[in-house]
Amino acid sequence: MGVHTFEDFWALVVDVWRHGYMGVAVSQIAMALLILGVAVLVRRVFSFAILGYLRALASRSKTDLDDAMVEALTPPARFVPIVIAAFVITQFVTPPPAVKTVLLQVDRSLVALTLFWAIYQVVQPLSSLLNGRSAAFNPAMVGWTVRVGRILVAALGGAAILEIWGIKVGPMLAGLGLFGVAVALGAQDLFKNLIGGIFVIAERRFQNGDWILAEGVVEGTVETIGLRTTKVRRFDMAPVFVPNAKLADNAITNFSQMTYRRISWMITLEYRTTTDQLRQIRDAIEAHILNDKAFVQPPKAPAFVRVDKFSDSSIDIMVYCFTRTIVWGEWLKVKETLAYAIKGIVEEAGAGFAFPSRSIYVETVPPGAEILPPPDGSAPAEPPAGDGET
Repeated sequence: MGVHTFEDFWALVVDVWRHGYMGVAVSQIAMALLILGVAVLVRRVFSFAILGYLRALASRSKTDLDDAMVEALTPPARFVPIVIAAFVITQFVTPPPAVKTVLLQVDRSLVALTLFWAIYQVVQPLSSLLNGRSAAFNPAMVGWTVRVGRILVAALGGAAILEIWGIKVGPMLAGLGLFGVAVALGAQDLFKNLIGGIFVIAERRFQNGDWILAEGVVEGTVETIGLRTTKVRRFDMAPVFVPNAKLADNAITNFSQMTYRRISWMITLEYRTTTDQLRQIRDAIEAHILNDKAFVQPPKAPAFVRVDKFSDSSIDIMVYCFTRTIVWGEWLKVKETLAYAIKGIVEEAGAGFAFPSRSIYVETVPPGAEILPPPDGSAPAEPPAGDGET
């Protein structure tokens, strides 16, 4: 009885060993796992040897395009040993015909995935060929083209894999027609922002790195012009994601496209400043601006130093000029230097700066009013004669 039971158990073991899972012998499954494990280990050797050789060849050329291509192809290239291992496993195992068909489809899918993955990766380095080709291909337009191109490649790759598995993409799209209309009606803002992004890039309103101001919307530095939104970094370092439609419909001030940067001041001097002092101060400020290379000289840009008007508490001198630099930090430094110079010029002329003030003259003092002494300790002025009535 025990022998008979052992023979039955051994027969069961042999049957499982021969047929395994879905008609595939356990030995073949073990061998397939071994092949896959070897492929995973070979990835590192392949990456070090083949890709290292390709990098060495690319480094010998004068352009950076081939170096960028090799780096972009590195991730899909490391996947090649896995694809080869899957093909070897398919040829090695002998499953039932239905399982064999599924394995072949997996092989085709892996090949299609690797090819489209490689194309997806090289879109970025190939975009460098567009830079500088024409005025239309500015960095923002190139970046937008790369994103659209990658979306198309991913869509085509997904469609190709679906076709391998017998899923027809065309009928699916036709069947989704009514659903697509409904989605389009609900996604009007999305398409509006997409079109707005195209207009922003095509009109070259701004590009990455520009300092822009959209009144009532945002002010800061452009970091990324996306398909739907533009990322602007405010000066408090907080990112703002602005829909492209708002940047396309609103007036945009692009400070980074200034030719020069303006300084417009009103220097207020005391009324006791004499005419000679006014002339001396005005001429000295004008000479400083005209002799300093940091400022743009006429006729490229206007430069005015003029006595402008008599204000309530001061005589005003207008200083209007432009600096060569448009960089904010450098502009602040030039403006600071000019402020030091004007302060020294006014002091050297023996004049002083005015500040808003108001004088009140009291004609009569009410009876019993307390008169405090002046801050300098001198005797208070005698109140004017009168009966204390106004």
